[in-house]
Amino acid sequence: MKKIVSALFLFFVITAFAQEAIQFQELPFKDLVSKAKKENKIIFIDAFTSWCGPCKMMEKNIFTKKSVGDYYNANFINARFDMEKGEGRDIAAKYGVRSYPSYLFLNGDGEVVSQNYGYMEESMFVAMAQNINSPNNKKGSLKERFEKGEKDPEFLINIMKLNSSSDFDFAKRASERYFENKEKASAFTKDDVSLLLYFLKSSEDKNYKIFAERKAEIIKFLPEETYREFDNQIKLGKIVEQSIDNQNKRINEDYFMKTAEPLVGKQDAEVKLNQVKLSYYEQNANFPEYEKAALAYYKNSEAFEPNELLKAAWIFSEHITNPASLKKAAEWAEKSVMRGETSENTYILAKLYLLTGNKEQAQTYAEMSKNMASQAKKDSTLADTLLQQLNKK
Repeated sequence: MKKIVSALFLFFVITAFAQEAIQFQELPFKDLVSKAKKENKIIFIDAFTSWCGPCKMMEKNIFTKKSVGDYYNANFINARFDMEKGEGRDIAAKYGVRSYPSYLFLNGDGEVVSQNYGYMEESMFVAMAQNINSPNNKKGSLKERFEKGEKDPEFLINIMKLNSSSDFDFAKRASERYFENKEKASAFTKDDVSLLLYFLKSSEDKNYKIFAERKAEIIKFLPEETYREFDNQIKLGKIVEQSIDNQNKRINEDYFMKTAEPLVGKQDAEVKLNQVKLSYYEQNANFPEYEKAALAYYKNSEAFEPNELLKAAWIFSEHITNPASLKKAAEWAEKSVMRGETSENTYILAKLYLLTGNKEQAQTYAEMSKNMASQAKKDSTLADTLLQQLNKK
């Protein structure tokens, strides 16, 4: 009898404890969104991974608190998804989840109304939820409200911050409305300057006029020299656009230098031109022109990060046949390997050694690449193929 009573007591304790914690609903994502729409509630998603330590601490120490459970259960539709399994992968891709734990708050249209990260203490976790659970966040689709002309500054800032990576054009339009309605009597803040510069990409953007007219306020938060350099880069962007002959897939170098040099000087203009050529000719698979641009741009290779050089070395290994150019690419790959050996950079170096006739070194680094890939449980097919080529020679 005592055992039965003890078991019942334990059952009631566990049940009561469970009721105090956040109640996560095991529903498909689309059903969560439908339910949120129907009940006019916000969805809270705990985005976690199985290996994330802070995720486990939140689950054990915070989600189980009565104050947390009471607030989240009463005000949100709660769910948990492992970002590396099942629907979690799609959610991670859709909402750009890259840090763990992440806390996604979505409205009934599946739009993010807030996204936060990291371990939080009980009071902060509840305060965050109280701030998010405002009537303003439940008024409907962010895009619908935007298209109807909503001008509330906090609403527009929220759009900018939440959509800057997932829907840049939408966020940019919100930034234009925000600054268009920011009266001159209302002083810029540091955050205002950051948002203005982030979304300003062209001298033809609506916000460029704001950037020019309110220079005196902007340079309170950054050096005037930085302002000038940023302005020059914006103007160079337009010159780049006008220099590209898409019909013939070429860049009018004479026009670019003639227009850009008076603005930024010969050296900076040449650097910018080579950057543009590298990007444009790679995209258009014009590797003879890419080769010339890369050799000019990376002439002083000490000034560049090894990983940037490695990318150029990889392209050379795939598309360039000139022996002198391949030797230069091998030097670039060596710099990356010297920084730290990986299965990727040792493979690229091995291939370049093979292409330049250094078979002994090619064999060494191909074997190294294969072993490192195997140890890391990565695909070693490229290294295997290279070793087969070497063994035939």
